[in-house]
Amino acid sequence: MSKIFHALADAWVKRSARPDRAALAAVVDLRPATVITGASKGIGLELARRFAMKGDAVVLVARHPGPLTEAVTAIKAEGADRTALSIALDVTDPHAFEQIAASLRENGLYLDVLINNAAIGLGDAFVTQPPEAVDRLIALNVAALTRLTRLALPDMVARGRGGVINVASVGAYVPGPYQAAYYASKAYVISLTEAIAAEHSGSGVRIAVLAPGPVDTAFHAKMGAQNALYRWVLPSGNAAKVAAGTRRDFMLGRRVIVPGLFYLLSAAILRVVPHPISVPIMAWLLKPKGSDTAQKSSA
Repeated sequence: MSKIFHALADAWVKRSARPDRAALAAVVDLRPATVITGASKGIGLELARRFAMKGDAVVLVARHPGPLTEAVTAIKAEGADRTALSIALDVTDPHAFEQIAASLRENGLYLDVLINNAAIGLGDAFVTQPPEAVDRLIALNVAALTRLTRLALPDMVARGRGGVINVASVGAYVPGPYQAAYYASKAYVISLTEAIAAEHSGSGVRIAVLAPGPVDTAFHAKMGAQNALYRWVLPSGNAAKVAAGTRRDFMLGRRVIVPGLFYLLSAAILRVVPHPISVPIMAWLLKPKGSDTAQKSSA
């Protein structure tokens, strides 16, 4: 039954596709690959695992070569037929896309699916966050994601196949006091991705945004939010389950993927609840324990 659903979804996604012969000829001797940024741990690693499990060649991209090598080794150990490679680079580099494309071609691959997962968060009041940290967040969460998506899409559209998954957050549906820049960056990701998906509807290119709730990874602790109330009162997802559902929904052609019934309902509610109600609630949930904005602001 699943094969029937996937065949129907594939036919619908490709209903208006007009593949260019030259674009297809350019990759005839290459194997399609799924490229995942921020893939050495967390959701990125689990997405790489899930796509590899389904037979895709996966290319993991992150800044630090050590964890990348460990991640690739783990994926290969899970199946003798797994193809997994790593590229150690900073995706905020303006030439990152060209470096990725060149590395793929050297290994007999081409970019078929791009998963923009790399991101950072910042906890506590916006005024306390170092300006250079905010700049880094925008460069990674917004600028790099936008650049990679823009550069990847033309060839995908020309071939009439491929896809992009941009990773956002269910928090994108509401302003997030004490994680202001992070929430704003993810709101941008959802808006951008849904718009692009509409522009390329029927082209054969799947374009989706993943908007999970909190997931049990090191991400929250790294951004200084581990002791905030939301980490104790809101249910946390499992990265492996999020990845499995994401690939399934992506292949079925869904544009917005919100894992879990609780957060699916939460996203729907946040779209209609007025901000004068929702924003104070978010401030209560997101404020780190012991945070003293006034004291830090005057420091």
